[in-house]
Amino acid sequence: MGKRGSRSQSQLLNTLTKKQKKHLRDFGEEHPFYDRVSRKEAKPQICQLSESSDSSDSESESESEPEQVSGYHKLLATLKNVSEEEEEDEEEEEEDSIVDDAEMNDEGGGSDVSVEEEMAAEATESPENVPLSADPEGKEDGERPPGTSQASPEEFTDAKHESLFSLETNFLEEESGDNSSLKASQGHSAVLLTTPVTKWQSCGQDVPMSGFDGFLLSQVQFLSQCLDPFLQHVNKELKEKEIQAVATNPKTTHELKWPILGQLVFSSKFQKLETFKPPKDIDLKSLHLQKPLESTWTKTNSPFLSGPQKSSSPFTPLQKELFLIMNSYRDLFYPESTALKNGEEIRHVYCLHVINHVLKANAQVLGNNSRHRSQKFGVGDDDDFRDQGLTRPKVLIVVPFREAALRVVQLFISLLEGDSKKKIIVSNKKRFQGEYGSDPEERPPNLKRPEDYEAVFVGNIDDHFRIGVAILQRSIRLYAPFYSSDILIASPLGLRTIIGGEGEKKRDFDFLSSIELLIIDQADIYLMQNWEHVLHLMNHMNLLPMDSHGVDFSRVRMWSLNNWSKYYRQTLLFGALQDAQINSVFNKYCVNMQGQKEGIASGQEGDGCLPNALVDYWQVAVRNVPMTSSISHVLVQLPHVFQRMEAENLASVIDARFNFFVNKILPQYRDAVMSHTLIYIPSYFDFVRLRNYFKKEELNFTHICEYTQKSGVSRARHFFLQGEKQFLLFTERFHFYKRYTIKGIRNLIFYELPTYPHFYSEICNMLRATNRGEEATWTCTVLYSKYDAQRLAAVVGVERAAQMLQSKKNVHLFITGEK
Repeated sequence: MGKRGSRSQSQLLNTLTKKQKKHLRDFGEEHPFYDRVSRKEAKPQICQLSESSDSSDSESESESEPEQVSGYHKLLATLKNVSEEEEEDEEEEEEDSIVDDAEMNDEGGGSDVSVEEEMAAEATESPENVPLSADPEGKEDGERPPGTSQASPEEFTDAKHESLFSLETNFLEEESGDNSSLKASQGHSAVLLTTPVTKWQSCGQDVPMSGFDGFLLSQVQFLSQCLDPFLQHVNKELKEKEIQAVATNPKTTHELKWPILGQLVFSSKFQKLETFKPPKDIDLKSLHLQKPLESTWTKTNSPFLSGPQKSSSPFTPLQKELFLIMNSYRDLFYPESTALKNGEEIRHVYCLHVINHVLKANAQVLGNNSRHRSQKFGVGDDDDFRDQGLTRPKVLIVVPFREAALRVVQLFISLLEGDSKKKIIVSNKKRFQGEYGSDPEERPPNLKRPEDYEAVFVGNIDDHFRIGVAILQRSIRLYAPFYSSDILIASPLGLRTIIGGEGEKKRDFDFLSSIELLIIDQADIYLMQNWEHVLHLMNHMNLLPMDSHGVDFSRVRMWSLNNWSKYYRQTLLFGALQDAQINSVFNKYCVNMQGQKEGIASGQEGDGCLPNALVDYWQVAVRNVPMTSSISHVLVQLPHVFQRMEAENLASVIDARFNFFVNKILPQYRDAVMSHTLIYIPSYFDFVRLRNYFKKEELNFTHICEYTQKSGVSRARHFFLQGEKQFLLFTERFHFYKRYTIKGIRNLIFYELPTYPHFYSEICNMLRATNRGEEATWTCTVLYSKYDAQRLAAVVGVERAAQMLQSKKNVHLFITGEK
């Protein structure tokens, strides 16, 4: 009887929710879960209402019998007095204690389930052990590489703080106290932003103005000055002929070398070929940073500042040049951002730009709310209050993993908080840290990988996520609904699953309609995930929304109503390498026409402003040539034979490479003497094509790709090492995510040059893993075409690549590791 009772009790506990478990612990038998409900029908009672239903009859209340208060009503009364953060903490603690008690009861009463059965059940329920369905393109069942998940994450949105962070119902008002505090009005959901005494500067004279009048006058002064790049960016109205010029005028480019960024290429649809240089020094005041960024940025950026630089400049030399371009609202492509070297340094500076943009945009909306409500200024013209887009989200940050999203949010908190004693309000912070953080103990301690691998795959590497962030002065709301968010942080896969495709019933991309700032960080990793997700995202950027989403059209900017948002969107693209696909996105989808116009940045060198010569350049791309070649890092003595294939155009390269390999290269390796041949294939589609051909020709081969199960990988490596399989088809994505050392290689074939230059030397150096005195028989063959100029230059060097592409010879030999 005891066993049955404990088992039934544990079953009941398992069916309860978190709140029910907490209520059960607090109220015991009075919990509504155990209330005894009478099955007898209750007689209906007819109540006579007074003439005024709103007023209560005091006599009837006094004469009526006191109603018995149930446990559930007691429960509701206590819940009203509990804060949200304490409620979440207590729920988790109480749930853990109840579960522990239930487990102890089960252990004390005995259990019919063995440990082996429990482990088997856990193994079957683990999502990692659920096999994937076969892919129509030929993918095998097996482990899911990042970027290929089909399951949607559990959605959670914060609906509790909607009124507190609403831009429509909050105002800038006068209130005594700290000017950075947020106070919610008891009568309504407005947020009161306190303001100090300000001065109106006119013609060099200071006229003191106090209170709300002074604040509004200071805002008018701020808006009237033609210096802030944000105001120039959002307030400038384009003309129809300027929009038409984008489609008709040819692109003009101009190259210039900056001290740190190096070779820059400025692109424009209007001819403006004047030279300029970046300023030597930067004053934070000249950058027009919104409070409190002037004070918080120095502390937030202190890890990258050292010695004399820490006191002289708040930016590193790289950050200074990058922020000058960002702050001028130019499109930027920087292909030298690596997780191992300068990734965090760059993340800091673009987060500063994001927070600065959002704070200014929200301050403009809240200020106009106050002006519109104030009777002192009258009704005014509706065009004076056009300060919004068709939807609220202004910034979209695309990052590959949850760890990157975690670091971005942490930077937001640091930039708003700084060294202030008063902490900012962060909603749902504990939940966010639990879902986006990682446990250091989860990583195997004996796992040894290259430094770049450790830097990329640190922390939580889940690639399916999206989260909305709302910011109002010194408060941050995490998990905000997308249409109530200022900033969206997501992965390409997370966006792809919500955008959907043609013909799908549930799809939504209206939240992308008014994005003013798009940041794509670590773009090279998306080449290893699924580049189609990035292209799908870009095709849905800044489209007219299908629904109004409650927007006040009298507050929407005219260029948003004209469907010109894409010409105002600034795009910042960061990656670790030059790649044709990334270059194509930057050249095709980045058509920003805004920024500082002629006469705005008229300052001299050194005052923090960009000279006039930059006025008509919209896109800035860093185009530095590789300083070192990957082949110089090959340590083994190995002959490298580069064979050039001819292709009529870019579209025919895929077929030309396949035919060249099948007819010219593969026959040389069919002999049994040329065993232990690894074929490195960057493209998965080429891998499927070669695998099918090898099966058709009944060649002795095995293969490893990103979809191969662990058991299949172990078998393939064993067969290849022992020589039981002559060929090993090896994909680049598998090497990117695993970095296994393949033993037994004697012959290498690079079906195509690697996407990452250092992969070439890593694969070549695998030959020394099984050094049995066979160095004299090692070979390496590389296929390339004239369309592989960037990858070829990264492997052999710029000068050698130019000679190889212009030479009449199609075969070139390099030997490494010579003593």
